[in-house]
Amino acid sequence: MSKKKSSKRVQRNVKKAAQELSKTSGGRVVLVIAIILILAVVAFGVYWFYFRKGQDAEQKSYPDVSDQDISIHFLELGNAYAGDCTYIKTESCDILIDCGSRESSVTTVVDYLNHYVTDGTLEYIIVTHAHEDHYAGFAGNGTYKSLFEYYTCQTIIDFAGVTNGKTEQAMYTRYQTALAKEVNEEHAKHYTALQCVNQSDGASKSYDVGSGYTMTILDSYYYENVDTSNENNNSVCTLFSNGIRNYLFTGDLEKNGEKELVARNSLPKVDLYKAGHHGSKTSSCSELMEVIQPKTIVVCCCAGSPEYTKTNENQFPTQEFVTNVHSYTDEIYVTTLYTGDSSASIDKTAYTSFNGNIVYMSKGNSYQVVCSASSTKLKDSEWFKQNRTWA
Repeated sequence: MSKKKSSKRVQRNVKKAAQELSKTSGGRVVLVIAIILILAVVAFGVYWFYFRKGQDAEQKSYPDVSDQDISIHFLELGNAYAGDCTYIKTESCDILIDCGSRESSVTTVVDYLNHYVTDGTLEYIIVTHAHEDHYAGFAGNGTYKSLFEYYTCQTIIDFAGVTNGKTEQAMYTRYQTALAKEVNEEHAKHYTALQCVNQSDGASKSYDVGSGYTMTILDSYYYENVDTSNENNNSVCTLFSNGIRNYLFTGDLEKNGEKELVARNSLPKVDLYKAGHHGSKTSSCSELMEVIQPKTIVVCCCAGSPEYTKTNENQFPTQEFVTNVHSYTDEIYVTTLYTGDSSASIDKTAYTSFNGNIVYMSKGNSYQVVCSASSTKLKDSEWFKQNRTWA
């Protein structure tokens, strides 16, 4: 007998039994009680399903990091543009590196941070360089407030210089105004990366950020020799370390800067590396990779987006990036995926999560990576199979 016929027979038997029960007063009481119980069970089942489903979604989107030594959160920014925003939490500090990708992203960032920054204070803010996809959220505009207005910011460290003509640009002017307000009215400390490396004007090269971790501002050639034609090379570079585990952030520093970074600093092998310049072909050079040999890499980009080029091989993350890192790790994650035509002009609404918000958390010698969307590694994704090769 088919399942469909069997189901119909059960329904007929239940209906017949209910009719028989309803013929007597006692039967009617039993029937009412049975119906109430059935409804209660169904209601509880529905409630439980959606409650647990909601809990699971919340846990993936905003994982509990309260028992971790450190957690590093790579945020999606609400559009199809490349952009960086990394939030780092220890037992005693809340740290933000960059706030891209557009002024409008600040609402997405603040909504995320408010799940973790419960005291309204960011102990450290790092602004790597003056490109929109890294500092727009700090600049604000007439529609969106600067991130500085949402939190008490204790120490702000930013780039030592900018390219020619930058100081006359509207976003840079807004950033300087917002920064000055935070320093003058809210008494935030402000240092450039060069002041930190030189340990001048009250700045330090290394900062105790809690949980046994130190944040070190690495020495870069371009702090003192500002690249007036390529903003990426002016990026502030930082290393977080507890002597055992190491995490490296280089902003958009490019090949020549990376080579100087190796020459000027004693870089360790790293457990986590935020891919330089969104996984472009200009960064993550072989000389740097040979030294740091990353175990986990996060690429903050919209994979396949035509934002900068319609040429597939040069869209983030590039084939050259994959070639440079593939021999060290296959644990590579990407925040966002472009869903539009990659050979046409960019559609800022044509995106979806690749891995989504990516949270790397560590306690003792163990770590885990929690993604708000898929946990699929880059090389195992359908986008990768269609656009890149593992070589």
